[in-house]
Amino acid sequence: MHTLGEIYDMLDSWAPFATQLSYDNAGLLIGSREREVHKVGTALDVTPETLADAMEKGCGLIVTHHPVIFRPLRAVPEESLVFRLIKAGIALLSAHTNLDAADGGVNDLLAARLELEQVEKLADPKESAYPAGARIGRLRQPMTADELAAFVKEKLGAGGVRYTRREGRIQRVAVCGGAGADDFMAPAMAAGAEALVTGEAKHHQWLEAKERNFTLLDGSHFSTEQLVADELAARLSAAFPDLEVCRLRESEPVRYL
Repeated sequence: MHTLGEIYDMLDSWAPFATQLSYDNAGLLIGSREREVHKVGTALDVTPETLADAMEKGCGLIVTHHPVIFRPLRAVPEESLVFRLIKAGIALLSAHTNLDAADGGVNDLLAARLELEQVEKLADPKESAYPAGARIGRLRQPMTADELAAFVKEKLGAGGVRYTRREGRIQRVAVCGGAGADDFMAPAMAAGAEALVTGEAKHHQWLEAKERNFTLLDGSHFSTEQLVADELAARLSAAFPDLEVCRLRESEPVRYL
């Protein structure tokens, strides 16, 4: 039997919560360190789908990447996920931007899934006080933008990808799971990348990428980050062999035609 505090400390040793970005709200969001935990479920997000699965499986703790409490709450209505978690007696622990940057975290997993070689850390110069949150490396073989898009879609199991078409072949690629274009497109270009694989981008970033002959590729927030829920389950199982750990049911919220 293990306590929530032991699980928190294990995650903290891998992805220190002190390294989360200033705007973040990672950590123990529902529950106390002293609480005993018999079964844990992992997920990218807490959604009605994951909560129902956790309740069905008898989980006393959910460990997610995205915090369900991100901004200050003005109220907790009965239909809210926070209320439903508390009512069900399920604790919640989230590792967010600290896990993006951690060794073996979100962006290392994404780089590995895309088979990048010579992987290095890529920092956001605006956040110099924090660990580098993205990665940059080389594809095993150069690809066209169309080939890279098909490769990323297949490797991530994504329903679709959006991308700008660079003229010429691509070998040096930066990756940042989730919403990475804001912070990492410029650093990726400056580091010599010909492409950035991320999970969200804005209209003006698409325009800039096209103008600068750069492949910006959006593989979806869900698909670029959901790998980490599997890794959370694997690491928890390895650290606590007698703890029952399960991967909770969840799915891409976006549909593609």
